[in-house]
Amino acid sequence: MKSTLRQRQAQATASMIVTAAKDLFLERGYSGTTIEAIAERAGVAVSTVYAVFGSKRGILRAIRTAWHERSHIRDVTVGGLGGSQPEERLEQLAQSTRRQWETGAEVIAIYQGAAAADPEAAAELSQALEGRRKAMETFAFSLEPHLRPGLDVARAAAILQALCMAEVYHELVRRSGWSAEDYQAWLAQVLKCELLRPESRGE
Repeated sequence: MKSTLRQRQAQATASMIVTAAKDLFLERGYSGTTIEAIAERAGVAVSTVYAVFGSKRGILRAIRTAWHERSHIRDVTVGGLGGSQPEERLEQLAQSTRRQWETGAEVIAIYQGAAAADPEAAAELSQALEGRRKAMETFAFSLEPHLRPGLDVARAAAILQALCMAEVYHELVRRSGWSAEDYQAWLAQVLKCELLRPESRGE
C-alpha cells in the first residue's frame, strides 16, 4: 500500500512538472524556459525536476510520449490494435491520426521551437520523424496482400506518410472548417481507395 501511494505521488509530481513545462514552453519558448522556472511553476524543488527528468530534453520526451499514448498511433501502426481486415486497420489509422493531430498542435510547436534552439532536441525530432516513417512502412508492409494492382509497398508507405501528415489535418480542419469527424471519415475513405484492391474494400 505504501509503495502504491509513493508511486501515485511520484506520478502526480511528474505530471505537474510536465504540465508546468508545457505551459512555459508555449509562453516563453523552449530556450527561454529554465528548469528553475519550471520548478517554480510546478511548485516543486529544482532538485526534484532534475531527479525526475534529468534535463529539459527529458521533459520534452515525456511530453511527446504522453502525446503518443493518448493517440495510440504507435499501437495502430505496428498492428497491436489493428483489426484482422485491412479496411478496419485503415479506419483505426484514420482515427488515431485524427487524435494525434487534434491533441498535437502544441506539442509540434514546442518541438519545432526546441529544435531551432537545441541541436540535440533537433536530432531527437529528426529521429522521431524517421521513426514515424518506419512505422508507416511497417504498416504498409502489413497490407501488402491487399494492395491494389501495380502498387508496391514503398509507394503505399509514401501515400500513407503524405496523407497522414499534420499539414493535411491543419489545412482541412483548422483552415477550411471541416469537423474532426469529417476529416477522419475522409481520410479513411481516401486511404482505402488509394491503397486497397476492390475486393479488399468490399466492392
